Amino acid sequence: MTECQMQEENATTGEVRELLKKARTIAVIGISHKEQRDSYKVAKYLKDQGYRVIPVNPKYKEVLGEPCYPDLKSVPEHIDLVDIFRNIKAIPGIVDEAIEVGADAVWMQLGLAHNEAARKARGKGLAVVMNKCTKIEHARLLVHFD
Repeated sequence: MTECQMQEENATTGEVRELLKKARTIAVIGISHKEQRDSYKVAKYLKDQGYRVIPVNPKYKEVLGEPCYPDLKSVPEHIDLVDIFRNIKAIPGIVDEAIEVGADAVWMQLGLAHNEAARKARGKGLAVVMNKCTKIEHARLLVHFD
């Protein structure tokens, strides 16, 4: 599969709200050090909202003043939420790694949905959100309505 799918099943608004309330540590997969990129903007927003943001990209040593790790297996702490900014072909491997490290949830950003990977993650007990932006959903569900 090389293109985004229509998601078969997705987290409800209430589930997304609870996930964002509960999560404290968010690994941002595919983060860029370029300020104009969405991955950077979203990670900065999340960090500004008080989340512990862990950059994950083998190209960098540091992003947003935080150490940047080459992959999830290299992260030395528990990950509540894996926020994916990679192409659709990379998602199954990222989900496998998220399961392996014991992450609580995977979040596929706007434009990303992979039903098979989502089913696998759910089957292992992870929460799954597809085709939504963490920044938009946080602002919509927690900032404007708390």
